[in-house]
Amino acid sequence: MPEAEKIPQRLGRLITSPKAYGKQKSLLAGLRWLRANLPLGRVETEGFDPFWVVTKHADVVEVIRQHDLFHNGDRAHTLVPRASDDMARTLTGGSPHPIRTLVHMDEPDHSKYRRITQSWFTQQGIKSLEDRIRSIARASIDRMAERGSACDFVREVAIHYPLHVLMQILGVPEEDEPRMLKLTQELFASEDEDLGHGGAAAGDPARHAKELFRLLAEFQAFFVPLMERRRHKPADDLASVIANATIDGKPINYFEAVSYYVIIAAAGHDTTSSSISGGIWALCENMDEFHKLKDDTGLIPRLVEEAVRWTTPVHHVMRTATADAELRGRRIAKGDWLMLCYLSANRDEEAFDQPDRFLLHRDTSRSAIFGQGVHACLGQHLARLEMRIFFEELLGRLEWIELAGRPRRSASIFIGGPKSLPIRFKMN
Repeated sequence: MPEAEKIPQRLGRLITSPKAYGKQKSLLAGLRWLRANLPLGRVETEGFDPFWVVTKHADVVEVIRQHDLFHNGDRAHTLVPRASDDMARTLTGGSPHPIRTLVHMDEPDHSKYRRITQSWFTQQGIKSLEDRIRSIARASIDRMAERGSACDFVREVAIHYPLHVLMQILGVPEEDEPRMLKLTQELFASEDEDLGHGGAAAGDPARHAKELFRLLAEFQAFFVPLMERRRHKPADDLASVIANATIDGKPINYFEAVSYYVIIAAAGHDTTSSSISGGIWALCENMDEFHKLKDDTGLIPRLVEEAVRWTTPVHHVMRTATADAELRGRRIAKGDWLMLCYLSANRDEEAFDQPDRFLLHRDTSRSAIFGQGVHACLGQHLARLEMRIFFEELLGRLEWIELAGRPRRSASIFIGGPKSLPIRFKMN
């Protein structure tokens, strides 16, 4: 590989280090340097197959839109060590995917499986849920108020609210929510010593795959009985829709049905709670923006968009080139692995003015990367609705808010966000 294409070893190690995503300061500085000096470069670092890092917003969008040229499913969809990839392929009989969801599929399968639940997640479809979601938001904020004048916003508020919404839509009993919370947190933060089992097997390069298979077995033990109940006695919920779905005229199989349940429960919960927490964190550090919101609640939709951009709960996804291609003047070979670095794209100076500042009056002509093209996030309208309703209800009661300690982010390469956010506040 030409030296001009190589990302410096120090930056390569940051990009592949879960701890760097927990701290972020050095990582964001490194990504800023790459955007300016090597916007498309290759990482070659011990323990990982070589991969390209796409750091510019425009380039990420270009790759996303060429879904036939850059596939989701040919190799691992997220960055994993070589040992974990080998372990996954061994345990699955050759597939890099321990689970098979919409994000692991390409056409024609992707559209077939997406249609199963698509009507539930359209803007029109979620309107019927607004009253139910607002009731859940109010109950969450009531519980926050009951804590007096201080709480850990992530642990005591943010992680519970979107989970409760999703479990109601899926049809999961409320008493099972603590079990779901534990599993979903561990699924995306398995490298974090507080949230996953990262500390227990830190010396094992295949720990990611081993932990994932353990968690998926627990998800299966929960969702298969639910699926069977819904096949025999359907209800007005997503669990019934998935359980009774057909693909090419045949009932959906258990593996792919469970995969569907997992991605809705886990991805929909974790990303939304992280974005809400990130928005509150940013407001605590930008009181001018907080006062603008208090004066004009019409800015709340902008708060939602800026919270997603600022937090970027999905740090990256991986794509695989299906043919030789060219991107930013560099030759991408068939089979090459590309990291679409959302964390960098959402801080791109050419896409966002003053990207390192949290600004409600930002020009939104370029949106934060939230999934685009055929792989646009299935639940994005629901996530935005949940966030808008929550912020409307909270800001209607909140008089002031401030940090009461040091916030901390989860150490996770793929999906992450605040894991602790101590705040003080006053409500009316």
